[in-house]
Amino acid sequence: MKQRGSGGDRPPSRRPRAGEGAGRRTELGTEPGAASPKISKAAANDKALDSIIAADKIAALKLAPVSRETEERLDRYIALLRAWQAKTNLVAPSTLPQLWTRHIADSLQLVDLAPAAKRWADLGSGGGFPGVVLACAMAGKPGASVHLVERIAKKAAFLREAIRVTTSPGVVHLAEIGDNVDRITGPVDCVTARALAPLHQLIGFAEPLLRQGAKALFLKGQDVEAELTEAAKYWNIRPQLHQSRTGDGWIVELNAAERRS
Repeated sequence: MKQRGSGGDRPPSRRPRAGEGAGRRTELGTEPGAASPKISKAAANDKALDSIIAADKIAALKLAPVSRETEERLDRYIALLRAWQAKTNLVAPSTLPQLWTRHIADSLQLVDLAPAAKRWADLGSGGGFPGVVLACAMAGKPGASVHLVERIAKKAAFLREAIRVTTSPGVVHLAEIGDNVDRITGPVDCVTARALAPLHQLIGFAEPLLRQGAKALFLKGQDVEAELTEAAKYWNIRPQLHQSRTGDGWIVELNAAERRS
């Protein structure tokens, strides 16, 4: 039923198995008579997280190299995300130390799977993965645009601010996913989603765009085989699987989908 992609230049992997804040910075005070500054717990945690994220960034950009301009946009995006994370849960707190590898590089790898795509639609953008990352990567390309569809108002507000501070070509749509896809104006080269819904539901959301010639790239976890089996009950599809460069996940590529009668 499916074909496996190369997943970059990584060797083929085993068959997947089922299953799948920055704290507020404080001033560093010096106690009377102390030889060196005493660092509060909050400041120490921030300082440690800064160091960890910096090292993670180096690893991520080896997996998914970008131009200096794109890197600077991504730096501004990460700084904004960490500032907002304290009041709005944009990513799982446990993933903050791996913001670059787990979220940024994971999103950037989609560009290599659709190198000619300039017009993207990201369904359920959440904290901006992959939508804002793709918009940062598309900045400067004539005719580039990324539609970010998000149903939660606080997250949509964050996405708008992220697009603004990164000066990236993105348009945020505050709407239910299924209600908004038909309203996206202009052609779309590629539609994507990450951690949004089971595959058979994603195909239903994306089908109007696929019908118009878009390619779908859906980021999925280790349970991709079970999701493909379930999706085949509802859709005639010929998926291609690409192993993620950043973990045990998979990317499902679809060029067409026809609902079973």
